[in-house]
Amino acid sequence: MLQLISRLSGVHWREQGPAFLVGFGHGGTHWIAAFFYLLLPFITRDLGLSYTDAGLLVSVFHLSSLFANLGSGLMVDVTGRRVVFQVAALLIGAGALLSFGVSEGLLVLALLVTLIGASNNLWHPPAIAYLSEMYPNNRGYALSIHALGANLGDTLAPLAAGSLLAVLSWQGAAATGSVPVVFVAFLIAVLLLRKDNQTRATTRSGMSFSEYLLGLKRIVRDRMVLSLCLMAGFRSMAQNGLLVFLPLFLINELHTGPIWMGVAIMAMQMGGLVAAPLAGAWSDRIGRRPVVLSGLTVTTIAIAAITLIQNDVALVATVSVLGFALFAVRPVIHSWMMDLVPASLSGSATSLLFGTQALLSAAVPPIGGLIADAYGLSAVFYLLAGTMLVANFLVYLLPHQEGRRGE
Repeated sequence: MLQLISRLSGVHWREQGPAFLVGFGHGGTHWIAAFFYLLLPFITRDLGLSYTDAGLLVSVFHLSSLFANLGSGLMVDVTGRRVVFQVAALLIGAGALLSFGVSEGLLVLALLVTLIGASNNLWHPPAIAYLSEMYPNNRGYALSIHALGANLGDTLAPLAAGSLLAVLSWQGAAATGSVPVVFVAFLIAVLLLRKDNQTRATTRSGMSFSEYLLGLKRIVRDRMVLSLCLMAGFRSMAQNGLLVFLPLFLINELHTGPIWMGVAIMAMQMGGLVAAPLAGAWSDRIGRRPVVLSGLTVTTIAIAAITLIQNDVALVATVSVLGFALFAVRPVIHSWMMDLVPASLSGSATSLLFGTQALLSAAVPPIGGLIADAYGLSAVFYLLAGTMLVANFLVYLLPHQEGRRGE
C-alpha cells in the first residue's frame, strides 16, 4: 500500500512525514474553528447572550481572521520562520479555546474569539510556503495533503464536540478539545523546527523590509497572480455559500430530516477527503489548468443539479460528487499560486490569495439572503453556480504559463 502511494504521488513514503504532520496541523486550526461554532449555542444560552451577540462573535471571528491574514505573510517572508509561526498559530488557537472555560462576559469572549480567528489565518502563509519549498516538484500533492487535513478536522470536530457536550459542560468540552491541538503543535515543534532552523542557517532565508516591499510590488502588479486570486475568490464564494444555504435548502425546501441533512453535509466533506490527494498528485503530472477547469465545471453542474433533485439518496450522491469536485480544486489553486511567485514571497502571495477569498466570500450571505427572501432558496443555487461559471471563465483567460518565475 505504501509503495502504491509513493508511486502515485511521486514522493517516497518515508519523505511524506512533514506533509502529513503539517496537514494534521491544518486540521487542528479547522478543529478549533469548528469547536467555536458548535459551542456557540451553549455559550449563548448559559451566558444569556442574544442572537445579536452571537452574530457579533461570528463577525469578530471573520474580521480578526482577515486582518491576521494581511500581516502574517509579511512576517513569514521577512523572518523566514515558517515552522515557528505554524506552532504559534496552533498554540494561540488552543490557548484561546482552553480559556473559554473562564470567560464570563461578552467582552472576554470577543477577545478569545479574536485570537481564534487570528490563529486560523495566521496558519496558512507559513504552512503553504513551507510545503511549497519542501516539495518543489510535488507541490500539488503536498498541498493536497494540507487540504486533506482541513477536511479531516471539519469532519471529526462535530463528532468530537457533540460527544464531549453529551457528558461535559461547554467549558469542559472546550478545554478537552484544545488538548489534541497542543499535542500536534508539540510534534511539529519537535520534529520540524530543528530541521527548519538548520535550513535557515545554511541558506538565505528571510529578507529586509525594503526587499520585501519591492518583491510585493512585483506580485501585486502581476496580471496572472491577480487573475488567479480573483478566480479563487469566486470559487470560494460558491463554497461558503453552500455551507450557509445548503442546510437551509435541505430542511426548508426538501423537508429533509436532521439525520439526512447531516449525512449530506458529511458526504460533501468526505468527497473532499478522497479528491484532494488525487487531484494534487494529478496536477503535478499534467499541470494545474486542466485539473482546475475540470473541477470547476463539474462543481457548476452539480450545484445547479441540486435544485432538480427530490430524492434523499440521489441528493447525497450528488452532494458527494459536488464535494469531490469542489474540494479537489482547492489545493491545486494553492499549488498554482506557489508555482507563479518567488519562494521568498510565498507567504505574502498566500495572504493575497486568502484575503481575496475572504473579501468576496463575505458578500455571499447577505446577497444570498436577499435573493432567497425575494425568489426562494433555489434561486441562491443558481447564483452560486453563476459564481463558478465566472471562475471557469477566468481560468480560461489565464495565460498558459504555470512555472515558477524566479526565486
